[in-house]
Amino acid sequence: MTVKFAPLNTPLARCLQTAAVLQWILCFLFLVQVSIGIMVMLVLYNYWFLYIPYLAWFYYDWRTPDQGGRRWNWVQSWPVWKYFKEYFPMCLIKTHDLDPGHNYIFGFHPHGIFVPGAFGNFCTKYSDFKKLFPGFTSYLHVARPWFWFPLFREYLMSNGPVSVSKEGVSHVLSKDGGGNVSIIVIGGAEEVLEAHPGAFTLCLLQRKGFVKMALTHGASLVPVFSFGENELYKQINNPKGSWLRTIQDTIHDLTGVALPLIYARGVFQNSFGIMPYRKLIYTVVGRPIPVQQTLNPTSEQIEELHQTYIEELKKLFNEHKGKYGIPEHETLVFK
Repeated sequence: MTVKFAPLNTPLARCLQTAAVLQWILCFLFLVQVSIGIMVMLVLYNYWFLYIPYLAWFYYDWRTPDQGGRRWNWVQSWPVWKYFKEYFPMCLIKTHDLDPGHNYIFGFHPHGIFVPGAFGNFCTKYSDFKKLFPGFTSYLHVARPWFWFPLFREYLMSNGPVSVSKEGVSHVLSKDGGGNVSIIVIGGAEEVLEAHPGAFTLCLLQRKGFVKMALTHGASLVPVFSFGENELYKQINNPKGSWLRTIQDTIHDLTGVALPLIYARGVFQNSFGIMPYRKLIYTVVGRPIPVQQTLNPTSEQIEELHQTYIEELKKLFNEHKGKYGIPEHETLVFK
């Protein structure tokens, strides 16, 4: 089932769409630094009546990202997110019904560069998620370090993301009554370095923590593939063994941060810049894999379910790739 999306193509609408995506990119590139800078300035100029209460709150509120976060409906309803979705545009597609009496883990693939498909489809009120999956609440899990930065963490949580820590995922899946969906971008930062147009390489073979969480909580697994996610940016060629990839892998191993060298279009021209290309994003939600709750799963049970998940993800990709312009000979590559 698909909810059709027809973005406006007037000059004003295109300007608003560009501005919406630009502010989103700049927030994630620079808002962390700005937030830290503000706190440093408050300390240097001794505005203690501002920074001391906030730091006390920061300490008190430290575990909130692991306990369901603190989303604000009015932030998720900002009109800027409507134009954000229209820029590409993006569309959420359902292939099977889900039971709102159960909890689910959506495994989102691929990571791409900035994962706008995950944010636009699962963190805004302009998404079709509620129409396609009534009775469900979505929780997009992101890396815990994003919540370490003062001020920025408040903005991030207000949009809906929560921590991808074990505690953060368990909190969502332990909610009584069902109707909760944990969205986990399985490939993580490592997969960013594989995000090239026309490439379908997924970092999945060694990532089994989400499978163990599904077994522990009896949450059904649902593969999700976002077609078009890797087409938004070009990345400087970085094959394994190259000097660039060696540096990138070293930085990732030391910090957990991926630093791809990317480019796409500009704000006012199409030749070069940090703006993503206007490429359609189709986020397809696959068939749920029923999971029997096992409080202490064995390595064999985890491996079996992990393999089942990979096979379902392959089927999802192969069944839908032709609809979205991917040649039939293309297949997923797992590493």
